Amino acid sequence: MIKLKSFVVGLIELLKRYPGLMAIFGFASGVASYFLVEGRAAFAQLFAVLMLIGWIWLILENWLRAGIARRFGIDIPPGGMRYATQMVQQESLFFALPFFLVVTSWDHGQAVFTGLLVICALISVIDPIYYRLLAPRRSLFVIFHAFALFAVLLVVLPLILQLTTAQSLQLALVVALLFSLPSLGRLLPTDGWWRLPLLILLLIALAAGLWQARSWVPPAALRLTDMTLSQQLDREQRKPEASLVQIDAATLKRDGLYAWSAVSAPRGLREKISHVWMHEGVVVDSITLDIKGGRKSGYRAWTHKLSFPADVVGRWQVRVTTESGQLIGLTRFTVVEARAHTRGT
Repeated sequence: MIKLKSFVVGLIELLKRYPGLMAIFGFASGVASYFLVEGRAAFAQLFAVLMLIGWIWLILENWLRAGIARRFGIDIPPGGMRYATQMVQQESLFFALPFFLVVTSWDHGQAVFTGLLVICALISVIDPIYYRLLAPRRSLFVIFHAFALFAVLLVVLPLILQLTTAQSLQLALVVALLFSLPSLGRLLPTDGWWRLPLLILLLIALAAGLWQARSWVPPAALRLTDMTLSQQLDREQRKPEASLVQIDAATLKRDGLYAWSAVSAPRGLREKISHVWMHEGVVVDSITLDIKGGRKSGYRAWTHKLSFPADVVGRWQVRVTTESGQLIGLTRFTVVEARAHTRGT
């Protein structure tokens, strides 16, 4: 027991001396998990399980401290636990970061979410900011803590439980809000029968507001590996012909247009995605497809749109979205009056 105690104390002191180690390890494990999702799914799942174990430790923090002290005679001081909390947050934020950086559409509201994730990750490794500005403000700290948990759950739930993106988002949101309850409770007076109903209503309102902003949350487990618009499609090879970025109105209405996409997802994951056709920012049509994970180049699927409104001239988008409305990726094309179209690469 003395050797074990010395090892634990020594490890904590080492990490205190080199606080960036956990951040480096977290980012490296996140990158490794991202690339291992397809080829070595078991290793990616192992990393994900380790992330959840860290959070279970924090949830059961007080009980585990007492149990370790009683069983092994190792009394972990509160300062040590605070540092353990910081390490888990660092590991979680930097673990999740590579997944979100790769799938974020930077000309979309998703940039706000991923930018906030980057800021939180940096705060977790800058001790003067973390301990002097964040940790003493309990309400703000709980929100920070919940956000780190929310981000890591969005990554690990599809890997471990093979939940769809929509299911993962819903579960992660519920768990994160439950962690925020102590912070919300401190905003209300301590007396009055109406305190609990008001807290519940506040929680519901917050959940509804966050759900409305779900399109700003990148789908961490999904990645658009290719997106092509074409007039012809080789159905045997499941590949489109030459891509285009511009087409004339008469040709579009006569022949229609294929939207071909390849979406990469973890092995065993089944998702519903949609090709959302938009004209001048207005949704014209939405076509749902089923995809399966586990293909290195992405699951290939397409839609063939033949029905168009009377006025088709202008700017168009085809967005690939999840069942919950999260953007996976998009492509653009323009419809012109003249009978000519420009082929892209």
